Amino acid sequence: MGGESIINGLSVDVEDWFQVGAFESTIDRADWDSLACRVERNTDACLALFADAGVKATFFTLGWVAQRHPALMRRIAEAGHELASHGWDHARVFTMDAKGFADDLAKARKAIEDAGGQRVTGYRAPSFSIDARTPWAFEVLAEQGYAYSSSVAPIAHDHYGWPEAPRFAFRPLVDSPLLEVPVTTAEFGGRRLAAGGGGFFRVLPYRFTSWAVEQVNRQGHPAVFYFHPWEIDPDQPRVENAPLRSRLRHYTNLDAMAGKLARLVRQFAWGRMDSIIAKEAAQALPLAA
Repeated sequence: MGGESIINGLSVDVEDWFQVGAFESTIDRADWDSLACRVERNTDACLALFADAGVKATFFTLGWVAQRHPALMRRIAEAGHELASHGWDHARVFTMDAKGFADDLAKARKAIEDAGGQRVTGYRAPSFSIDARTPWAFEVLAEQGYAYSSSVAPIAHDHYGWPEAPRFAFRPLVDSPLLEVPVTTAEFGGRRLAAGGGGFFRVLPYRFTSWAVEQVNRQGHPAVFYFHPWEIDPDQPRVENAPLRSRLRHYTNLDAMAGKLARLVRQFAWGRMDSIIAKEAAQALPLAA
């Protein structure tokens, strides 16, 4: 098994098939409650996959989902996984001001904690939307007592990204212990490559991700990997009126995802995000460094 000496961060962004950024201009939030919910069955499948492999993970959960599926939140917590926040309804941080973001955080946290009975100390912004436009978001997170965020994708991408941000954990505020733990990137030929999961994991060959995890482990850091429950659901409804690029990103290789995940969680050592924070905090640098 690779990376025995380093525990990598395994995470699930808990949202349903109709709540993704790719469809935000096609599916109205007002229609969500009328659509077929598949998040519970898909997240249960994730729990079963992790149980089979004997690994723990962090479930960054929408408050909207937690409010409607409290029993699912309890199953996640009772299985020994970490519950964390993914915001209320997948609104990107740059669509809010500081007050709106604070309200979104508070509403989501209450729903998740009430449902799961577990304190929430971690946050991941929808679509990695803490970037160069929204550094103020860290101050709001610190004010609300979050221990860490995993909301930055330090790459250039048409959908998200903060390419100037550090690749590894950093302290975004000089007067707070808040830690930002970016999603994993790899380096090749002087370029940063997205390698932390999601659609990149589904579309690219398996060997690319294993090479990336091995690279960051050799550099003394845990990898941070993420995926969504809908990504292991090839039978989900199709949104035929969405843009072609969105459909290609969303539906490509759904039928292969579960098998690739099962292989990944057995090849490397994985744990909850809060279990890697202490190691990363010890070597984290200030954002300005």
